[in-house]
Amino acid sequence: MPPPAPGTRKPVAALLAAETGADGPSLARNLSAFSLVCLGVGATVGAGIFVLTGTAAAHFAGPGLMLSFVLGAVASGLVALCYAELAAMMPVAGSTYSYTYATLGALPAWIIGWDLVLEFAMAAATIAVGWSGYAQSLMADAGLRLPAWLAAAPGEGGLVNGPAALVTLALTALLMRDNRGAARTNAVLVALKVAIILAFLGIGLAHVRPELWRPLVPENEGAFGAFGWSGVFRGAGVVFFAYVGFETISTAAGETRNPQRDAPVGLLGSLVVTAALYVAVAAMLTGLVPYRELDVADPIAKAMAVTGLTGVSAAIKLGALIGLTTAALTALYGQARIGYAMARDRMLPDVFSRIGARSRTPFVAQGVIGLATALVAALVPIDILGELVSIGTLFAFILVCASVLILRRTEPDLARPFRVPGGATVPVLGILACLALMASLPGDTWLRLLAWLGLGLAIWFGYGRRRVEADPGFERTRPSAGPGQSPG
Repeated sequence: MPPPAPGTRKPVAALLAAETGADGPSLARNLSAFSLVCLGVGATVGAGIFVLTGTAAAHFAGPGLMLSFVLGAVASGLVALCYAELAAMMPVAGSTYSYTYATLGALPAWIIGWDLVLEFAMAAATIAVGWSGYAQSLMADAGLRLPAWLAAAPGEGGLVNGPAALVTLALTALLMRDNRGAARTNAVLVALKVAIILAFLGIGLAHVRPELWRPLVPENEGAFGAFGWSGVFRGAGVVFFAYVGFETISTAAGETRNPQRDAPVGLLGSLVVTAALYVAVAAMLTGLVPYRELDVADPIAKAMAVTGLTGVSAAIKLGALIGLTTAALTALYGQARIGYAMARDRMLPDVFSRIGARSRTPFVAQGVIGLATALVAALVPIDILGELVSIGTLFAFILVCASVLILRRTEPDLARPFRVPGGATVPVLGILACLALMASLPGDTWLRLLAWLGLGLAIWFGYGRRRVEADPGFERTRPSAGPGQSPG
């Protein structure tokens, strides 16, 4: 694989220099390894476990959803190892976007940055819609109901999903204040969320009906993805959205006290915890309720209702609200850091890279992104949102794995505090696993991704490229000439 052409990529040294904040306030470095694990668990254990588990079991995989989560975990594990190497080597805001800029160049970096905007925005919106479903279910238990027009998006019986928009705006306001307060809030809510999930597993264990797990992989109904092994793969592609959260850790590398040590711990630690929880919850759900009956907005609450413990069911719904809150919080956090990194490199308007003198957060990017995400959450149905997140995530993960391979060739002498074991084997397997899961997703999801990327390319050629090339520092980011070469 040939290295990028001179003058197009941004060397790692330039990325690290940009993070120091020489021209103004920089992001605060006050997150620990424990904060990162909580951030990853908070982002990952959300809509995937409280909402999409039911949909995927009812439509695609049945009890085989357990295998779908295992497949997703294997693919995510391969990618997480690649993330760990890059995050330890390049502890900067921007995640996949910054890694792509250092390896493939400005245009590919714009494409993946634009894809990440879609990924994080749709993730936050999906989670907010799931939050709204559980909140309204809890309100209904207390005899309260919202007007139909305020309770759901167009096409789902309403005009606007008010609760989804409201929770998005509230979390945006919290994130605009400072990352330390948001991290503390997240850690407390994550602890409560995990405790409630463990309580669900413990209580449900006494009521499991093992016969509901047979057959583990229901017979295919004649179409790809309609149960059978193709349904297990389709389910893995759909619920892969559940694993998007650990990527948020790499966006926080620029705000970590000791990123060379803490980033790998946060990435791999959060993935192990969340994968175990996902498989266990999928097993419990399909062991309590026939899988075809799980196509509801609150599948865990439905499963608890089977036990007859109505008080516990209310507690589970409250736990779901807590879980979805932390997941939405971290998705909004990650999205703002992507916008900040792109604006810092002049691909977006400079105002998005503005850091608050007191908050030390990219407050303008956070505010604009929060408003846009609230609008999407209010108007777009959850099934469309979830599939868009999955395909955007898989596309980004492919470039992460490729970046590891390319940087080992273009920057072989850089210090790598953490190195992916097995040479090129793990990155290549990660690419193949993500491609396989992308192939399992429906065609209309691919068309929506292509339409979004087409819009992004129009913005790049009409706006972003000129700003990047006009940047006085653009020439300084060119790779230095090697032996026997002249500068490009």
